[in-house]
Amino acid sequence: MMISMKSKNRISRSEEYDHQALENIRRTLRWMLKHIGFRILAKYEGAEGLENFPAEGPVIVMINHIAFIDPIVVLGTLPRNVVPLAKIEVYRVPVFGIFPKLWQVIPVRRQEFDRQAIRQALGVLKAGECILMAPEGTRSPALQQGKEGIAYLGVKSGAPIIPVAVTGSKGFPTFNPLRWLRTGAFVKVGRAFRFRSGEDRPDSKALRLMTDEAMYVLAELLPEDHRGVYSDLSRATTQTIEFV
Repeated sequence: MMISMKSKNRISRSEEYDHQALENIRRTLRWMLKHIGFRILAKYEGAEGLENFPAEGPVIVMINHIAFIDPIVVLGTLPRNVVPLAKIEVYRVPVFGIFPKLWQVIPVRRQEFDRQAIRQALGVLKAGECILMAPEGTRSPALQQGKEGIAYLGVKSGAPIIPVAVTGSKGFPTFNPLRWLRTGAFVKVGRAFRFRSGEDRPDSKALRLMTDEAMYVLAELLPEDHRGVYSDLSRATTQTIEFV
């Protein structure tokens, strides 16, 4: 899938973010995820829809967030290296905190509008690379209302958004053999879409609508019992989004 000229015109190359400088360490970490993490930390069932993921250009990956390992499962599944945004506390998690430091995950202060995190995310997108966001901002077995950051970055960057649904991850990581007898983590990648806002600074009402429309796209990829506040798909609209 190729990114349109509209996206290329709105996103210039970045001099602040050097993706290539991190490629080797991220490739090593991805190998560890696939060959160690998916065999020790979680039961992995596979993925579908990977053909929907663009081979190049800036991408915003939006996921639901059931369990701690969801971003890790997605990182190990997608065909390109992706830079997640995550709460700053992940850096302090014993043992596992080493991973976000090595990967250089973008830390987010959830209690405020984190301008530094926004700048870093835009820098990655300007460099033509991918970021990952969980719009709910917290873990939940079913979708909660998404936060407007996904819409803000989508409008500001012009980058396409890829919805990615994760199921079966609850209860991992674990060494409990009984959990390994049940269904494991599965990843479903949906079609790319873009926000079609006519302004660079939409107001709060417009951002709310964009976010909810994006969340309904994600909800359609999930089983009914995982859709939460977006369970009524008849309320889904596409006033602010277009599929690409």
